[in-house]
Formats: sequence, C-alpha cells, structure tokens
Amino acid sequence: MSSDNKTIYFIAGLPRSGSTLITNILAQNPRFHVTPTSGIVDMLVQVRNGWDTNDAFRAMDRRECEQVKANVLRAMLQAYFAHTDRPICFDKNRYWSEFLEMAAALVGGRENVKVLVTVRDLRDVLASFERLYRSTSAMGQLPQEAAMALKFKTALGRVQVFTDDAQPVGRAYNAIRDAVTRGWKDRMHFIDYSALTARPAETLAAVYHFLGEDAYTHDFERVEQTTFEDDSVYGFKDLHIIRQKVEPQPPQWPKVFDDAVFQSPVWKTVDGVAQFWKVYR
Repeated sequence: MSSDNKTIYFIAGLPRSGSTLITNILAQNPRFHVTPTSGIVDMLVQVRNGWDTNDAFRAMDRRECEQVKANVLRAMLQAYFAHTDRPICFDKNRYWSEFLEMAAALVGGRENVKVLVTVRDLRDVLASFERLYRSTSAMGQLPQEAAMALKFKTALGRVQVFTDDAQPVGRAYNAIRDAVTRGWKDRMHFIDYSALTARPAETLAAVYHFLGEDAYTHDFERVEQTTFEDDSVYGFKDLHIIRQKVEPQPPQWPKVFDDAVFQSPVWKTVDGVAQFWKVYR
C-alpha cells in the first residue's frame, strides 16, 4: 500500500465514446493506474453538499471550517488511490466536467486539472445505445424503459429519452458544453473515438503531450481489459466490454435508424451538433 500523494487526472466525456477503451490502453503503462466508472466524485459532492448542513460544522469558525472541509475532501480523493503503488492515477466518470472547480480545489489548483474528454459523433452514440437496447430487451428491461415505457416503444422515442437533459447522452453533452462555457477548455483534451480507433498511436501521442508525461509504446493489437464492471447494475448487457484489437469502426447510425427517426425534429437537432467538439480546436 502506498501513502504517497498521487498525480490524479480525470477522464470524462460522452457515453459510448471510448472511455473504457482509452483507460485500458493507458493501463498498459506501468506508471498509470486507471479506474472503471468511479463513484468517488459522487461521494465528494455528497460530503461537500452535506458539510454545511451539520450543526457542529456550522458552529465552527467559518474560515477554519472551510479549510477543514477542503482538507477532508482532498484526503478522500487521495485515499481512493492509496491501494496502488502506481504514481499516476486516472479517475473515470463522465460527470467530472460538472465539477471542475471542485477538482481544482482538490488537486492543488486550476493548473493541475487535466481532463481527457472522450467524444464521438452523437448520432453514433445514440445508435450504440439503440443497439444495446435491442441486445438487452429480449431478456431484460432498461431503467429508462421501466420509467418511460410508452415513449420507449419506438426508436424515435428512445432517441428522445437518451437526449433528455436528465439522461446519459443529454446530461454528458450539456456537461461538456458548460465546462467550456465556464472557461475550462484549455484544461480539457478531446479524444475523438473515430481518431482513437483509426489512428491510435497518433491519438495517444497527443494525450501524452497534453498530460506532459513521458511517452510510452502501447500495444494496440492486444489491449487487455483490466477494468471490469457489473453492467447489470446499469441495466445493459456488455456496456463496458472492449475489443482486444484497436481498429476503425464504421458509422453505425445510417443502418440502425431510418427515416422515421431522420425526419424528426429531435434528430435534426442532434444532426446539427453531432460533432460539436470540433469547434473548440
């Protein structure tokens, strides 16, 4: 067990955009520790939000109380990685983009915040969710279907559900856009799924340059999966399973959907921002 402070980077972005793939590629580097989807950001937010509702903390000197709260939150984040001897840790949760101000306070300032943001054509993100629905629905029900059964009866309805502000695609998209609006673009490195799968060596070289870490030669022919999640918790089948070989993936959406979806207002909105991150380059 290591008690030394770790260098901590963050992985955020869109769902179905290669975050599991990039973490398992990075895990080949013996200096890097990576997480599956991590819940530590949720725990940090709960402590942060609940701290000032506690009467004992409210009664403390305000300046001291804020310092103690910050110390506790920093210690929580470092303790989350105390079990690994690897000095550089990547914490993966697509909603880190919502909490970069807190992240900065926990890693020693804005200049230490570095976020890898995985992105993918939004039309293919939705196609990937649709394919997951079709493979899961024979023997299971997604949480979204249980909550919105009638809307979930059609492909168009499912697109509308997943792009809702409270659902995976809509919330992650909004989180990225708002992080840029709040001025964090220079601390964010976008990893395009199509580039990652077509030009992995070039893509990883850019990642290392952004992080300021020494280059490492990765094996893109045999990516061993070292992060595992029980996808039944999320209601999907094989949500976080990666292919061993990194290779280009053709667009899925033209074959997954048809005109019933393509002619809808919601699809036209998605189509207009499908590769929104390209305006940030």
